Amino acid sequence: MKKIIILALALCLTAVGAEAKRWRAKHVVVIGLDGWGAYSVPRAHDIPNIRWLMEHGSYSLTERAVLPSASAINWASMFNGAPTEMHGYMKWNSQRPDIPSMIENERQKFPSVFSIMREQYPEAEMGCLVEWPGVLHVIDTLALNYWDRAEDYEQDPDHMTRLAERYILDKKPTLAAFCYVALDHEGHVSGHDTPQYYDKLAFLDKQVGRILQAIRDAGMWDDTVILMTADHGGKDNGHGGASIEEMQIPFVIWGRGIRQQGEISDVIMQYDTAATIAEVFRLRRPQAWRGQPIWSVFSRK
Repeated sequence: MKKIIILALALCLTAVGAEAKRWRAKHVVVIGLDGWGAYSVPRAHDIPNIRWLMEHGSYSLTERAVLPSASAINWASMFNGAPTEMHGYMKWNSQRPDIPSMIENERQKFPSVFSIMREQYPEAEMGCLVEWPGVLHVIDTLALNYWDRAEDYEQDPDHMTRLAERYILDKKPTLAAFCYVALDHEGHVSGHDTPQYYDKLAFLDKQVGRILQAIRDAGMWDDTVILMTADHGGKDNGHGGASIEEMQIPFVIWGRGIRQQGEISDVIMQYDTAATIAEVFRLRRPQAWRGQPIWSVFSRK
């Protein structure tokens, strides 16, 4: 009996390995900047790492957040592949759905890109690191191998980047998301489209550079897709409305199997991010998702 069990496990792992060969890349790293308005990209004075990803990959400055243009709502749509009315998170700080989710998985969560990855590839290493803990309430954290938060970002602005570097080097994650809130905080305190806002964006670009270096050091560079985006933008000292400054966010993608074409004209919604990640791993997407992969960014293969 023991030999049969071992053989069955070996066959299962072999099947998973064979399936993984269909993936467009072995790793996806998502870097989310809370409050990163698309308007800021042409005006930013010191973001060489972000600009490198844009120039060597594909990007859009017209992706739209879902309404209202607030945090929990849009982090939920980003990772859950669906609009507000479907996943049910409707307030900026929702910790559970404000209306019942239209569908739930076995953990009573709306299906996220993390949960469908866990269901289809149980051995996948996945993690999510955040500065604002609200992100963790709207994704299926029970599907993750690892999560952590660095809420002391004002006193220790490098904290989350150190956690990210260690996680990349130690675990070489299949799917990882690193969600920074410092830019949103600066927008509330100093205002959007201010010198202080652009200084904070420049600081975050340096954090992006450190994550890129960690990916290189971990030996993942040639088999990784990096996706950068935001939950929402902002105007004056806030967000939550329907102005273009609040609604339009960047979508930047680079890496293995991604076309180097610069700016693209595709119509992109917040919930298309989850579907695009899912396509890298050739995942079966839930019927409830409304997000679609951004097909134009992928090389033909």
